[in-house]
Amino acid sequence: MNDSATTYQDAILRFLAEPQSHGGAKVERIDTHISHVFLAGERAYKLKKAVKLDFLDFSTVELRRKACERELELNRRSSPELYLAVEPITRDGDSFRIGGTGEAVDWLVVMKRFGQEDLFDHLAAEGKLTPQLINQLADRVAELHAKIEERPDLGSVEALISSIRKPFEALEKAPEAGLSLDVEEDLCERLLADVRRNADLIEARRKSGKVRYCHGDMHLANICLHDGEPTLFDCIEFDDAIACIDVLYDIAFPIMDLVSFDLPDLANLLMNRYLESSADYSGVGLLPLFLGARAAIRAMALAMTANDPESDKAHRAKNYLSLGRTFLRPATPRLVVVGGLSGTGKSVLARGLAPQIGAAPGAIMLRSDGIRKRLFGKRQEERLPEEAYEPEVSAKTYATLHEQAKTCLSQGLSVIADATFLREDGRGAIEAVAREAGAGFTGIWLEAPVETLMARVDARKADASDANSRIVARQTVENIGAMSWNEIRADRSPAEVLAEAMNLADSTD
Repeated sequence: MNDSATTYQDAILRFLAEPQSHGGAKVERIDTHISHVFLAGERAYKLKKAVKLDFLDFSTVELRRKACERELELNRRSSPELYLAVEPITRDGDSFRIGGTGEAVDWLVVMKRFGQEDLFDHLAAEGKLTPQLINQLADRVAELHAKIEERPDLGSVEALISSIRKPFEALEKAPEAGLSLDVEEDLCERLLADVRRNADLIEARRKSGKVRYCHGDMHLANICLHDGEPTLFDCIEFDDAIACIDVLYDIAFPIMDLVSFDLPDLANLLMNRYLESSADYSGVGLLPLFLGARAAIRAMALAMTANDPESDKAHRAKNYLSLGRTFLRPATPRLVVVGGLSGTGKSVLARGLAPQIGAAPGAIMLRSDGIRKRLFGKRQEERLPEEAYEPEVSAKTYATLHEQAKTCLSQGLSVIADATFLREDGRGAIEAVAREAGAGFTGIWLEAPVETLMARVDARKADASDANSRIVARQTVENIGAMSWNEIRADRSPAEVLAEAMNLADSTD
């Protein structure tokens, strides 16, 4: 059989677009740069384009079959409920059918259909993404990364350099988008310089098992809300070199995309929830590089299908290139510490500060409550037993917080540390972390009436803190020693507290 790039596909596309091919159901068609997707009834049928590009080869029926089977296998790691089967398109004379026993002339990935309104890029554009959904997404990605295959044979410095060059090479072949060659070259050179500067860290993470067979293409349009849960789909199946990457490079995609949708608070939340769930702080200094590279990849995907410089896709591609350069702007690291009794609103303030401190997507947020939960293998909202608050556990919790803060500051990122810091020597120890790292320091101490604190902690639900009014009562009789940090009244609105704290963080060293 002649298996050229166009054999049968035009006829198959007409067949798949006909309602009678799907029992009379209305058909919707979506085209990407490598696939055609047909939505009909409760199913989605994905046909790979018969193309051969720099980064993939779908030019024969056999290659497309293998790619479909690989796509099914890999995506079932994160969304088995969506990926149903691989089916042939068979020919009987001049007619086609899905399935059947005739000659297989092409192949489909068959999926359970979901509404386009449930895609995370749609939810982001409509302001419907919530902190709860972002927390769920971070936890699901962390769980996926913990179980997937390690690939230390891939993900080298040379491989990363090659992968960064590819989108810019593709952009050169997309003149219809009207992108600035100077901007493209500047971003490419900055990214490559960052790779070379961080070569030792990149290699250390590869050797320690942080390069894994990841999703590889986790932008917001490849995440949907299914049965109330964030669900990843459409991972990279056609090139191990693109998919086998540092796990932080994987999570960088949705973080970058949230920033592009002007949702900095959610971008910072996703970054910090993922880091807290995975405790993977060893490579945070690579995040600016990874975020910038992801912006370039998104620009490429849009530019390749842009019709003219004034199209929506062209404008979005330009914005992604500009955003990529923003991530690579250097910022002086700073340590902002928020202390106070339980119920003063430390975590609320820390979450408000984090997106506004340092370069986008903001500061790394380290919480003693989150660290303590991880030490006991618990999710953030699960309660801990009483022994989790014994002095030796608390000492280990604070030691871990110090080490994580040192790691992040030493790699050039700002940090928000959230803990009670009831002891004077403990406050001195965290200040020393900033001095040793050469980072700016702001210490904030929150104060509120005891009655307010007790009411707040007893009203908490599904919170990382297990503190209650009995714990607050014990804290009030402790001798906290001399207080040198900036004191802020916390019995006001969160917006007032945040505004005062931001003024302090901007004006103190």
